[in-house]
Amino acid sequence: MEDVPLPRPLLSGPARTADLEARLPSAVLGLLARLEGAGCDAFVVGGSVRDLLLGREPLDWDLTTDADPDRLSALFPGSRYENRYGTVTVTVAGTEYEVTTYRTERGYHDHRRPAQVAFGVTLGEDLARRDVTVNAMAFGRTAADAAADGRRVLVDPHGGRADLASGTIRAVGDPDARFGEDALRMLRAVRLAAVLGFAIDPATRAAIERRAGDVRLLSGTRVGAEIERLLLARVPSVGLRLLADTGLLAAAIPELAAQPGIPQAKIDGDDLWEHSLRTVDAAAAIRPGGAEDPEPARQAALVARAAALLHDVGKPATFSDGRFLHHDVVGAPVAAAILGRLAFPRGVHERVERLVRHHMFSYEPTWSDAAVRRFIRRVGEDLLDDLLDLRAADDVGSGLPADGPRTAELRRRCREQLDAHVPLGRGDLVVDGDDVASALGIGPGPRLGRVLDRLTDRVVDDPGLNERDTLLALARAIERNLEDR
Repeated sequence: MEDVPLPRPLLSGPARTADLEARLPSAVLGLLARLEGAGCDAFVVGGSVRDLLLGREPLDWDLTTDADPDRLSALFPGSRYENRYGTVTVTVAGTEYEVTTYRTERGYHDHRRPAQVAFGVTLGEDLARRDVTVNAMAFGRTAADAAADGRRVLVDPHGGRADLASGTIRAVGDPDARFGEDALRMLRAVRLAAVLGFAIDPATRAAIERRAGDVRLLSGTRVGAEIERLLLARVPSVGLRLLADTGLLAAAIPELAAQPGIPQAKIDGDDLWEHSLRTVDAAAAIRPGGAEDPEPARQAALVARAAALLHDVGKPATFSDGRFLHHDVVGAPVAAAILGRLAFPRGVHERVERLVRHHMFSYEPTWSDAAVRRFIRRVGEDLLDDLLDLRAADDVGSGLPADGPRTAELRRRCREQLDAHVPLGRGDLVVDGDDVASALGIGPGPRLGRVLDRLTDRVVDDPGLNERDTLLALARAIERNLEDR
């Protein structure tokens, strides 16, 4: 996972070239060699170097050079240059690597995009424009060093290695200036602090608190990408708590910023916000997964954690006399709107909306098998495991054990019904719409739909009715009852 360290961090003493180079993939070494052979500066830069020094596996590899985009495109046939920021994407053995020309940026008039980008500057100027010191390091060599057969070196003009060693997130230079240039850097600083387990430098944190409102100027897509990565951390509450404490939550997800202070009769001393934080951490423990996982596992983890974070988002609006009537119904579209605004994958916010809508189910051991089948049909077989996992996380967030006796019993009984392949929907009937329409002498339309729905209800209650002649006879009786009304 992204936030699980690998062995042998290189934080104290000289950073030995051999140690750093030994951790570079052959593809990255090949890219550096191609640049050096063409007489260009060639450095691995940013988060890649940070993770190398920490002994962590980088999620991606970024390189920087003095070669301009046109020259890079010529050096790497088949590469892509699609923006004005000097980044050329090179594909090696199916993996993409970004190679960016040194640049400076000026005139961030909207706290998002630089008005001016200049290429061809020095590595030092390029590093000075970066967000935090632990991301402002480079490893490689200049064209002159390469020509002289000099070794690759660590370039660290802003004390990033020392901040790694002390566990500090610190802005490069003046934090107000850095965050004023691009407000997303504040969210990145919080996310890095949470994922790495670092503290934010006091001056940097004070600047975040002063400028937190600037996040409202960012696109939902950029904000959502940071929220996704924060939710996929091993302990999401660390970053979420930092968002709330610095004022960033109110700017990024104001619906959640309404939760602190709302009383919650769950755990003594906890308010609604604390309950949400406990629940999302429990969901992360139940459904582990990280940003580096294959997409299906990553999306499943994201669904579980987003649903846990947002399951009670309807409570502030429904709070009255210590109760939250219908907060599931109110909260479901709010949750979907939040995730849509943040440009989460469509499959994620549609699924989370359904989970929030159904999370207040109440199981009783006296339920018949038919009642269990109706429950499965109501929530959807595809949602069942996620919903029961959300209930388990919600229980932990309420001070109860995960998968308590009732949840465990319902999980077992649902599995028994599914393993028995009982009919649960129209598609499980031995007749289809054409069969029923022909038997009743009616065409497609709402009337036929109502007959099929009621027929399905009868079969869910009693699977033994799922025989062709029996169903067609039932369909005729149902249709006659509809006519009599």
